[in-house]
Amino acid sequence: SYMFTEVAGIYPITPASPMAEYTDKESSNRLNFFGPPVKVMEMQSEGGVSAAIHGILQSGMLAATYTSSQGLLLMIPNIYKMVGECLPCVIHVASRSIATRSLSIFGDHQDIYAIRQTGIIILCSHSVQEVSDLTSVAHLIAIDASLPVCHFFDGFRTSHEIQNVEFLQDEEIKKIIPFNKVKKFRNNSLNPHFNPVSRGSSENEDLYFQGREAQNIYFKNTIDIAEKYLKKISFLTGRDYSLFTYYGSKKAKYVIVAMGSVTECIKEVIDSINDKNDLGLIKVHLYRPFSVKHFINVLPSSVKKIAVLDRTKECGASGEPLYLDVIAALSQCNKKDISVYGGRYGLSSKDVQPKHIKAVFDFIRSDNPWNSFTVGINDDVTKLSIPVDENFDLKNDYVSCLFYGIGGDGTVSANEFP
Repeated sequence: SYMFTEVAGIYPITPASPMAEYTDKESSNRLNFFGPPVKVMEMQSEGGVSAAIHGILQSGMLAATYTSSQGLLLMIPNIYKMVGECLPCVIHVASRSIATRSLSIFGDHQDIYAIRQTGIIILCSHSVQEVSDLTSVAHLIAIDASLPVCHFFDGFRTSHEIQNVEFLQDEEIKKIIPFNKVKKFRNNSLNPHFNPVSRGSSENEDLYFQGREAQNIYFKNTIDIAEKYLKKISFLTGRDYSLFTYYGSKKAKYVIVAMGSVTECIKEVIDSINDKNDLGLIKVHLYRPFSVKHFINVLPSSVKKIAVLDRTKECGASGEPLYLDVIAALSQCNKKDISVYGGRYGLSSKDVQPKHIKAVFDFIRSDNPWNSFTVGINDDVTKLSIPVDENFDLKNDYVSCLFYGIGGDGTVSANEFP
């Protein structure tokens, strides 16, 4: 991210603070892809950050920021502006719970789903290695598509995991930057001498609707642009990236659709119990814009039932966001023979263990699955939780690990792992 950024607006918030701290540290001795070191500005709130980088982008400089939770929500008004004005901002998010009846600094996807209505492009990394690979993709999409991008990954579960990863060389990444689009972006900047224009004017009912619809072409093009850069990163890394990545049997009857760190656990469970070769997983990388065509293309024709796992809760809704997107995708392609069940898991980093994933597969295999289920908790109030086999364990060999130092700000209690 540092190498693609000219100005970084920052404001500390757990668990996103280390990203901003690293950027600030590097700015003292490291040049970016465009020549100078990154200019770092710490504002008085995340609202100030989003306003500042909005103005910076209008001046023709590439800007980025790093945030979580309520911090991201404070940026919503300016995200709408950056989308409407086609500005290539990148927001890296260590996704975290929203404070409702209580505050939690642990991770889930409530903050990400709260910005999907803005039109910002949303890209998900599922592991530490994927963060290292797809961060560049987020910036490349923003520059090429002329739209803001939110690149997110699970707070703490991914953002603070210490893992061995492979990094691409800066020279290899620089080769695929669309510098012609960078030049076009700079030429479109506000300049009273060379490019005197008026922006942000008021429009009435005779124009506003048409202007909004005119942006459709940008989002249509974004799908092809994202696919292009995911293929390029796949070639450079040797790892398979696409808008939706399928894992499991090509003849699967039961499939889970999910985003984030839970997919690593799902893959291990599939490898362990896929005796009948009837289990699969769809990993969502590009969540917005949601490409129905690409989703259907990776879905095996043999699928009978789908469980969509959302790491969020939308009170009063008929289902959580990813579940509703899957329902809509299948409906648009007339896939009426597939049953879809939405479930919630892992709010505030609630432990998601292999036994819970096994329970989801068993649940949708059963004769009486229900929608809006929960897994990982014992819901003795609304009775929506599914049964879990507490004796289940993976067949794979384990290596014992000691986790320590999670939560450098001292506010995170000890984590317990089996």
